[in-house]
Amino acid sequence: MNPTFKASAVMALCCAVTGTGLTGCKDVSDAHTKSAVTSTARKAAEGLLSGTRKLKIDGRSVNVSCSGDPMKHKPVIVLMPGLGDGLEKMAGIQKTLSEKNRVCSYDRLGEGASDKPDGPQTFAGSGKILTGVIDRVAGHRPVVLAAHSLGGMIAARYAPDHRDRVKGVVLMDATSPTSVADLTNAIPESATGPAAELRAQTLQVDRGDNPEKLLITDGKVRSAGDIPVAVIQHGKKYLAAFPEYGPRLEEDWAKGQREWLAISHHSKLITATNSEHYIYVDQPDLAVKTIQRVTSEAAH
Repeated sequence: MNPTFKASAVMALCCAVTGTGLTGCKDVSDAHTKSAVTSTARKAAEGLLSGTRKLKIDGRSVNVSCSGDPMKHKPVIVLMPGLGDGLEKMAGIQKTLSEKNRVCSYDRLGEGASDKPDGPQTFAGSGKILTGVIDRVAGHRPVVLAAHSLGGMIAARYAPDHRDRVKGVVLMDATSPTSVADLTNAIPESATGPAAELRAQTLQVDRGDNPEKLLITDGKVRSAGDIPVAVIQHGKKYLAAFPEYGPRLEEDWAKGQREWLAISHHSKLITATNSEHYIYVDQPDLAVKTIQRVTSEAAH
């Protein structure tokens, strides 16, 4: 099997591959224009983070980056990368989005420049860190969560329990809500060769052998009310190229994207026709446009 394809397959199923970082975004306070100085002063007065900094959250050091001005009546956008990726991976779309929005991203424990977890993490524990980040970067403002892959699964499970803060969600090829069952149903235990390796490696990651030590489990999709939600799925069916089991993997992945629509009655499924798993890299314009639309709808 093509080793590049194998890595991509695992990345899609559980995002266990460390991505290459994009160019980091500039701290808006580095600009020397009058408007930038005023912007920095405003955020400082409100106690909001500007630039990249490590914050103490629940006793742990969490790397956080924020850019763009707080906009009246508009939620703060919080970007959430997939497993194996740090915040710098989403720096490109953060820079673009920050032209008209306040946008923040962060490294979950075990990723990027944040502390490593002490032991196995659960979704509840990961959500606790997310709450701490939101409190520090958004103040009293609501947020829109824009998340990729496993970050999408975390965001989708977080939103229903935090309706007071989360007013919109964008999922970019989010890990299927039944990813463990999808894998074991598509690739049987009797499989041999590369398929058996992919199955074993992915299940090992699901059991916590990943940078975040996160236990990845299946769960029912719960509603977060009528908030605007966009689910963007990949259009290039690269998993289908996997001999024998690929078409089933693609079918289950697509089914999982449709299942995420149940987060809200106000949800929409979008296909990124020219994208594989990294939609915000393959089609950044589509990602930005969708996040901007959801943010605008969430402001009303």
